Amino acid sequence: MTEPVEITKGHSPIVLGLPHTGTYVPPEIEAKLNDRGRGLDDTDWHIHTLYDGLLLDVTTVRATFHRYVIDANRDPSGVSLYPGQNTTTLVPLTDFNGQDIWDQPPSEAEIAERRAAFHAPYHAALEAELARVKAIHGFAVLYDCHSIRSHIPFLFDGVLPDFNIGTNLGTTCHARVEKTVVDICEAAEGYSTVLNGRFKGGWTTRQYGRPADGIHAIQMELAQSTYLSAETAPWTYETGKADRLRSHLKTILNSLAALAPQTSGEPR
Repeated sequence: MTEPVEITKGHSPIVLGLPHTGTYVPPEIEAKLNDRGRGLDDTDWHIHTLYDGLLLDVTTVRATFHRYVIDANRDPSGVSLYPGQNTTTLVPLTDFNGQDIWDQPPSEAEIAERRAAFHAPYHAALEAELARVKAIHGFAVLYDCHSIRSHIPFLFDGVLPDFNIGTNLGTTCHARVEKTVVDICEAAEGYSTVLNGRFKGGWTTRQYGRPADGIHAIQMELAQSTYLSAETAPWTYETGKADRLRSHLKTILNSLAALAPQTSGEPR
């Protein structure tokens, strides 16, 4: 069986969370998906490739399982991230277009099994790595890496900005962390940026972002139009687009890594 999480240990204060790049679906679960579900359209396609090599000595925690198995960026209790808005659940029953993805939807018992086998190991690894790098530097920054199609009427109106920065209205990180990322994105020529727009940070960002304890979390949701040839299958990575985007992502990560800790655990 494929391990639920891949970890690369570094000594930078930055930890990259990668909850949605995995495409592994155990055969017994895949057999219960319908044809739409087996397409895995809602993957954060190629995000691990996009961020690879941008920051030396960075720690990465990557879920190998697909979000249709269980979503590593949802509250394990099942509480909605965005009450009153269309979204997907801990184990999604629909895709981002609101279409059913299961021939046999999972039972509560099956969801509990997946929570233990996939969701819990991913978060145990993430928590451990944040604690480890915080012990080295006095603070840690969780940078949660995501992407999504830029046009999904079921989830949001219009076209999504290129950089969607989430800090749950400034509660999950020190203001300096937020400002560092926002300033770089807003200065990136040819790209659009929003702070705490449609995506304010998922459960991971909200769960681990504890600035008073020296752990800062920020989510970056990228429009897939910034690095894919087209936002449809086969979800082709376009090197020219991606390299241009990577230059800005590299600046973000290296700027965050250069923030020096204070005795309070806050970066300065």
